[in-house]
Amino acid sequence: MEYLEKVIKKRGLETLISSIIFAILGIILIINPEGAIKVVSYILGGIFVLTGLFKIISYFGSKGKYDMFNYDIAFGTILIILGIVIIIYCMEISSIIRILIGLWIIYSSILRLNLSFKLKTIESNTWISSLVIAIIMMVCGLYIIFITNAILMTIGIAILIYAISDIIESILFMMNTSKLI
Repeated sequence: MEYLEKVIKKRGLETLISSIIFAILGIILIINPEGAIKVVSYILGGIFVLTGLFKIISYFGSKGKYDMFNYDIAFGTILIILGIVIIIYCMEISSIIRILIGLWIIYSSILRLNLSFKLKTIESNTWISSLVIAIIMMVCGLYIIFITNAILMTIGIAILIYAISDIIESILFMMNTSKLI
């Protein structure tokens, strides 16, 4: 039981940390929307380029060892090209990032919706607030996906609302961990 409680609390803490990161992203989008998208795209593109370079170096470092099954040079080249495309077309990629963020928020809201029903079955008083938060999160995710001409600042506000809701939900979840076991 103790192990299970540690695992559940660890999961709650991981969710809390990711929510704080989303809150920071939301605040940055509110303060400097275009700059935030460029920075995220440059970082993501840079990570892809560096990973691609690492794969290519890894390929040449292991030459002669299982060469027939080593596709690092192909993966590395693809990652470098993808990274360069992300850096060059950062504003166009912002719509893809917007959709991915929206999908992540919807996914999280579905998990929270499921959790709220589980909290109801154990007769926890927090199930209604959990349900309301899950619905708010889902609306935010759908808004981010379907309102294509929404300004980035509005998306930042929606992400911030999601993050705050998720932080509250994570805290409520961690407070009720002992009832779940």
